[in-house]
Amino acid sequence: QVQLVESGGGSVQPGRSLRLSCAAPGIPFSENVMAWYRQAPGNQRELVARIKSDGSTNYADSVNGRFTISRDFAKYMVYLEMNNLKPEDTAVYLCNAEHRFTRKNYWGQGTQVTVSS
Repeated sequence: QVQLVESGGGSVQPGRSLRLSCAAPGIPFSENVMAWYRQAPGNQRELVARIKSDGSTNYADSVNGRFTISRDFAKYMVYLEMNNLKPEDTAVYLCNAEHRFTRKNYWGQGTQVTVSS
């Protein structure tokens, strides 16, 4: 029943910005850790940003200061604001939810972000 759906990806030049959205209907943010991961061809999936139920956040060193994760309780939405994009940010970005107590995970299908000149 639970499905995550990402959107907002695209192709941009270095230095531009994108805002990714994740629709997470039925996911109680008070009980789940929400996160954005990314995976580039030939690379392992890596954690980009995470926001816990208490609102605290964590970012990968490579994106810290450029990306911001946020959420909207009323709309069951999670966002990733990406600024000053670099070619190394090119990847499929996936939304993830993990229940705080059961550790059950849900994943979206991903949205492609391509940064090139």
